[in-house]
This record gives sequence, structure tokens and C-alpha cells, in this order.
Amino acid sequence: MSAYESARHYFETAASVMDLSPNMKKLLLTPEREVKVQVAMKMDNGEIATFVGYRIQHNSARGPMKGGLRYHPEVNGEEVLALASLMTWKTAVVDIPYGGAKGGITVSPKALSENELETMTRKFIDELQDVIGPNKDIPAPDMGTNAQVMAWIMNQYEKYHGFNPACVTGKPLELHGADGREEATGRGVGLLTEAMLQKLGRSLTGATIAIQGFGNVGSFAAEYLHKHGAKIVAISDVSGAKFDSNGIDVPAALAYARANGSLEGFESEKQLSNEELLALDVDVLIPAALGGVLTKENAGHVRAKFVVEAANGPVDPDADTILQKQGIVVLPDILANAGGVTVSYFEWVQNQQYFRWDLERTRAELAKTLLTSFEKMWAVATEKRIPLRTAAYLMGIGRVGRATVLAGI
Repeated sequence: MSAYESARHYFETAASVMDLSPNMKKLLLTPEREVKVQVAMKMDNGEIATFVGYRIQHNSARGPMKGGLRYHPEVNGEEVLALASLMTWKTAVVDIPYGGAKGGITVSPKALSENELETMTRKFIDELQDVIGPNKDIPAPDMGTNAQVMAWIMNQYEKYHGFNPACVTGKPLELHGADGREEATGRGVGLLTEAMLQKLGRSLTGATIAIQGFGNVGSFAAEYLHKHGAKIVAISDVSGAKFDSNGIDVPAALAYARANGSLEGFESEKQLSNEELLALDVDVLIPAALGGVLTKENAGHVRAKFVVEAANGPVDPDADTILQKQGIVVLPDILANAGGVTVSYFEWVQNQQYFRWDLERTRAELAKTLLTSFEKMWAVATEKRIPLRTAAYLMGIGRVGRATVLAGI
């Protein structure tokens, strides 16, 4: 099942509970604008290369649209549309005044020099600068992009529109970024994992956790959970998985991965495949890499008691049904990984006010926002006796729908 089909399925499930009319469903599902552009450039060797870029602006009923920009060989319009719609519901679930958007370029960033990456980014913004901006659509980092890419975006946008750091988030601190933005998604995953365990009468201390993916999100989640008493027994990246029944030395793994670019060569009790990691008998499984890792083929092998979706769409609908039947509680992506967009909002607010927050305030506001949303989601799920995912979608769709009706068409 494709990313878009999965997103559509989860929307339809919640819409049926809400008894949404066909006309309202069509309105909420249809993106406001789809942009597909040619990005042609001269490579370092003098040859001409052409890439395809996308920006899909899904919904602006609750405010300017917000969403990441990813550089990856598998980026396509359908995937970007799915992720844009997820951003609409995600921003509504955590009740920040944004709509949803997403963008990307079909490219392998590791195959480009830094000069080529910069040139491609600037040419992409040349094509988008009239449809993005601080009160229209604010890009942010995603897979394959980082603070440096956001700095190039800010600079290129400002060539057309003048100084305005609020045009993009996830920027370097020196260019008016937010302290705590880099850690935000992973820290949010940690906060919400702890909240879920507490809600179910479990303690984070000593809880066994396996994290599939050790990039930005997975590594910061591991760091938070380790510091708060959890036992991280397995971590993985593209090189494979590392397992230690006594708990991975997380600080050592973080230092190794940052020094070497991957976990390849990091010593552990046992080397596993990523598939074997997904089937470990642990308290919490955290998929924190690409989407679609749990499907009907492997969901039956999951032995974790809880799954926390740190990645976007890691559990497809067939797998979700299997996990429900097995009694495995799934904390859905549209809340679980919303820490990033929440702190992006804080960065945007600071840029608009020309006033910087310190890290302590950012962390406190993040915890308040996510935990308030978690409590509301849990209450809806309990009251209506529905899964957490459906409850989260009910919150998001309901808020967007009400905003649409109140504002008028």
C-alpha cells in the first residue's frame, strides 16, 4: 500500500466515525495547490543535470502551511501529497496555527558535492519563492536536508523579498534558528513514550526499548529515553542493528555514529538485521526511519507491547489492524513525531517577534504542548473506545473542518 493510500485510509476511518459528508471529505482531502518544477543546473564537471522538485500545499484553513523539504531518490508526487495531508492533521492535533504542506526533490544528496547541493537548492527556491513565505508556506528540514540547506533557502528567498527569517525554520542558530529545534522530534518521541507508559501504569525506568533508525529522530529519542532510565537494547541504521541485552551504551553509540557517519563497526553483544530488530521481545518498539516498515508480512512477528511511530507512516493499515488484534498499543505518528513542527512553530514565533527564547523555555513549552495534546487524544480514545490513531485523526480533522466552516468558503 502506498503512502497516499495509507494516509487516505486513516482519514476515511476517522471520517466514518465523525459521519463527515462526502462534500466535506472531498474538500478536506483535495490539496489547495500542487507545484511540480524542473530544476536544471550545471554540475561541477560541466554537464547539465535536471531534477524534479515538488511542493504540495494541502490546507491553509488554520493558518499558513507548514512542512518539511526532503531530498531523496524516491521522492514523488504521491508521497509528497500524503505527507502534506499528514502535516495538516498533525499541526491541528497539537493545536498550532498552521496548515499542512510538504516538498522535496527526487535526488540522492550524497551523490552531490556541497556546491551542487547549494546550487540545486537555490534554483528550486527560484521556482517556489512566489508561493512560499512566512504567511503562506514555511519549509523546514526533512530527510536529506538540514540547517545548512535551510540557510540557503532563507538567503535565496530574501533576495526576492528582503530580510525575513520567518520564511523558513530549522535554520542555524547564527541565522535566527531556535535552540532545541534539532532535538525536538526525538525529544518529543521520548516525552510521549514516557507519558504513554505512565498512563498504562508502567514506568519508563527499566523499560526495554528497540529503536529502528538512528538518524536525527532515533538518536535524540534514544538519548532522552536513556537519560530517563529506559534500557535501550537495540538500535539500527542502514548498516544493520546492534543488540545488547544489558542495554546499549547510548552515549558511546551517539559519539561513534557522529564520528563515523553510521553504526557500522560499533561493538555490541549481537549484530541483527533490521527485520530481526522489529521482532524483538521488548516493551516498546520505535520505528524511526522510513515509512512502511511494518506491513501485513511482518506485523505478526512484532512482540513489543507498544509501538511509537517516530517516523512518518511506519505502520501501514494492514499492519495496524494486525497490531490491534494482538493488543499492541500504537502511538500514532501525527502526534508521536509532532515535536519537530511544534518547535518549528516556536522558531517562527520568535522570528516574527524578533525575540529569542532560551533552551529551557523551548523544552518547557514543547512538553506542555505535546502532553496537553496527548491527554486530549487519550480522553477521546477512551470515551469513544477507539484506537489512539483514530482519536488523533478525529481531533485533527475536526479542528480543520470547524475552521473551514467558520471562515466560510
